[in-house]
Amino acid sequence: MRSMMDTQTLAQHRGMPPAFGEQLRNWRQRRRLSQLDLAHEAEISTRHLSFVETGRSAPSREMVLRLAERLNVPLRERNGMLVAAGYAPMYRERPLSDPALAAAREAVELILKSHEPYPALAVDRHWNLVAANAMVPHLMAGADPSLLQGQINVLRLSLHPLGLAPRIVNLRQWREHLLERLHQQVQATGDAQLAALAEELRGYPVPDDASHAQLEGELLGVAMPLQFRTPDGVLSFISTTTVFGTPVDVTLQELALETFFPADTFTRDALRRLAAAA
Repeated sequence: MRSMMDTQTLAQHRGMPPAFGEQLRNWRQRRRLSQLDLAHEAEISTRHLSFVETGRSAPSREMVLRLAERLNVPLRERNGMLVAAGYAPMYRERPLSDPALAAAREAVELILKSHEPYPALAVDRHWNLVAANAMVPHLMAGADPSLLQGQINVLRLSLHPLGLAPRIVNLRQWREHLLERLHQQVQATGDAQLAALAEELRGYPVPDDASHAQLEGELLGVAMPLQFRTPDGVLSFISTTTVFGTPVDVTLQELALETFFPADTFTRDALRRLAAAA
């Protein structure tokens, strides 16, 4: 009989998803919890948790969900854990255009529209553009058309030398800010596609003349602004991120709204003039 390690290795070689116990151990380690810590959180014995991780005990569906909840596992990955444990997925994934998500879609559209004349957009888990208000295209103008075709990735568009990067005054600091956010997201989700995106973005060159903006990238020591060069002058923004509070749909959990606010009076007035002219 093959050992458990041999079985797991063979499964990975065949492209099969990892066993539930292996997934559980990976998420526990990702959250930097010991077996004792997680057992306490889940109100089970350390011995039972150890048996579940090694495959000596099969968890119930309720146990899978309890452990995933304690580990704050994203809904998409919770479905994978359920399947690995022999149960059907629990959380549905529907496009935002699905009639069942009509209320959520209307909420997104309302937030984006009501934020005008300031820019606001919605992105999915991989930072692909899902929706935007009427002000966002004004900021995207001038980017290479190849970056605006098909599915637009806003991080790639922002940092690519043919995208918006040449117009970002504090490019070094903004780049570090975005890469740190992406790093935290990779750590939280373990998403391989996000990890690949982060590696791609790190490889983009930073112009030598971007170094002079190092001291210009702080706003009263409380927020990292985006300083954006336009024909009308430099616009300064601070941003906030909004997510759905208690989603039970994969699409909704992975949706984030990025809203930009003027960081100074000049930017506020410039955006109002731009909106009026449009």
